[in-house]
Amino acid sequence: MGRMTATPASSPAPTRPKRVLLAAPRGYCAGVDRAVIAVEKALEQYGAPVYVRHEIVHNKYVVQTLERKGAIFVDQATEVPPGNIVMFSAHGVAPTVHEEARRGRLATIDATCPLVTKVHKEAVRFANEDFDILLIGHEGHEEVIGTTGEAPDHIQLVDGPEDVAKVEVRDPSKVVWLSQTTLSVDETMETVDALKEKFPQLISPPSDDICYATQNRQAAIKELATQAELVIVVGSKNSSNSQRMVDVAKQAGAAAAYLVDFASEIDEAWLEGVTSVGLSSGASVPDVLVQEVLQWLTERGYADVELVKTADESLTFSLPKELRRDLRAEAAELVKE
Repeated sequence: MGRMTATPASSPAPTRPKRVLLAAPRGYCAGVDRAVIAVEKALEQYGAPVYVRHEIVHNKYVVQTLERKGAIFVDQATEVPPGNIVMFSAHGVAPTVHEEARRGRLATIDATCPLVTKVHKEAVRFANEDFDILLIGHEGHEEVIGTTGEAPDHIQLVDGPEDVAKVEVRDPSKVVWLSQTTLSVDETMETVDALKEKFPQLISPPSDDICYATQNRQAAIKELATQAELVIVVGSKNSSNSQRMVDVAKQAGAAAAYLVDFASEIDEAWLEGVTSVGLSSGASVPDVLVQEVLQWLTERGYADVELVKTADESLTFSLPKELRRDLRAEAAELVKE
C-alpha cells in the first residue's frame, strides 16, 4: 500500500493594511480664505451685526461659525436696514446689486474672489467690443448670475454640451466663451469642443477662467481615484467645486465617491471590504472638518495616512480695501443724505 503524503494547507492571503490617502492640496483656496477673514475682520473692526448677502462661501460649517460671531446672512441687500454694512460674497454680484445697496443707504464690502472679478472684467470688455459671450456654467449658480449681470444683453448661458444645439449668435465671427470658475475642467472642455464645432471662429478667453484651486483639487482627486477604492470629499451640497470633485473621482475610476459635510454623515457600510480611502475637501472647506474625518477613520482602523501631493499652492489675496475705512461712520452719513 502506497504511503500517503499530506498536502500542506494553503496560507491565507495576507491582509492589506487599511490606509487613508490624503490629498494635497485640498480645502481653502486663496479667494475663500480672503472672504472668510474679511467677515471676521469686519466684525472685529465694526462690531456686530455685519450683514452678508448670500452665503459668504458655500460651506455650512463656515456660515454657522460666522453667524455665531455676529454675521447675518440675507438673500438680498434690500433686506438690510439702512445705515448698516453689507458684504458681498466670494461668488460676486451683478452691478444692479451694488446699485441696490447704494439706494438702501448701505456701506459695502466687496469680498468677490479676484479670479471671479477677472471673469467679470472679461465679460465687460467683450460686451463693449460687441461680442456674443457664451458663458459655460450652471444655471442659478450665484457666480453665473453675477457674471451675467455684467453684460446681460450679450451673455447666454451654456449649461453643458447638451445645451450647444440651441445656441444662436448674431455673428459667428464675433463669439467668445467664458466660464464659471468652479467647473470640472474636463466637462468644460467637452462643452468648448462642441461649441467650436458649431462656431469654428469661437475665441477663447485670454487666460484660463477655471480657477487654479479648482484645477489642482480635481488633479489630486484623479490621482486618489487610481489608488483608492472609496473617495470621500468633504464639502457642502451647494458647493459646485465640491460636487465636481465627486464627479471627477467617479470618472477617474473610483468604485465609490461621496460628499459629506461632517464625519457624522459617513455611512460605515461604505467601508465594507475597503482597504484604501481617498480623502479630500472642496475649496470652501476648513481643514478642521477633514481632521474630524481622519479621526473618525482612525477609530475604525484606518490609522495609516499617506499624503498624495500633486501641486504646491502659495497664492494669497489682499483683503478688500473697504476694510481700511470707517464704514460705520460712512453708513451713518448715508442715512443722513
